[in-house]
Amino acid sequence: MLKRMHLYFKERYPFFARLVLGFIVFLEIYFIVLLNNGVTQFNITIQEFIGGYTVFAFLYWLRVADDLKDYETDIRLFPERPLPSGRVQKKDIIISCLIINGLAIALNIIYMNNLIFLGILYVYGFLMSRWFFARNKIQPSLVLAVITHNPVQMIVNLYIISFTCIKYAIPPISLYTIMALFTLYFPALIWEVSRKIKAPKDENDYTTYSKIFGYKKATIFVLVLTILDIITNFILVFNLNKISVGVLFILVSWMTWKFIEFIKDPEKYKIVDKVETYTYLQETTMLITVALYLIVGKI
Repeated sequence: MLKRMHLYFKERYPFFARLVLGFIVFLEIYFIVLLNNGVTQFNITIQEFIGGYTVFAFLYWLRVADDLKDYETDIRLFPERPLPSGRVQKKDIIISCLIINGLAIALNIIYMNNLIFLGILYVYGFLMSRWFFARNKIQPSLVLAVITHNPVQMIVNLYIISFTCIKYAIPPISLYTIMALFTLYFPALIWEVSRKIKAPKDENDYTTYSKIFGYKKATIFVLVLTILDIITNFILVFNLNKISVGVLFILVSWMTWKFIEFIKDPEKYKIVDKVETYTYLQETTMLITVALYLIVGKI
């Protein structure tokens, strides 16, 4: 089983990279909320490490749940993947998921202060894994799938924000907590839609947004989401680092141009590749903004 799980993690959920990502997601939102609320004295304990691990564990559960519920489709369209190819068994990923998430839940019960929001997180994840008990309606519809599934990033953010606000006695509802709720949600939605936008010549049996709406309308929709996303980032970094605002403006201008180029010539490149580059640069900018504020203060 260990060899099979090593294979699964390697191809579907790189263990250490995703663990680091869990901590990055947690700490980015954690510090964004604190700094925008004027909190500069931090009490870092085991709780913050548990929070980062919980994000990692929960996202692993989503990965496993997706692979299980898409198993029949993957046999037909992606037979080379570990599960449909038979190189990894269903019981392998189920057992590993129970262990990893069981540990996360136990640690939260012992150490964390926001168990209600942990419950909300896992209840939402469970409903996702069951297609909200409406599989026949949701699975065939990309639109319904993204409407019901993509908000999970906001639920992850809510888990982090609730912990932070409770621990530091920060008002739970403010412009900054609301904006923090949306940060990382828009990038996830933008990536999810853009990866299913193809040039007409690249379309196949796989259902895409470009097949449903046409690649131009689908691309314009992602462009609008990108602008909304950058607005939330502007608000979150404005009080921390004015230089970052300029960097984010340059990034969104570059991404807008790439969208326009793709609309003019959809065979020039895969738009999702540009979106991934933009997202990495954008999130790096947000992390550097937080790090600079912690080191040198407001710029």
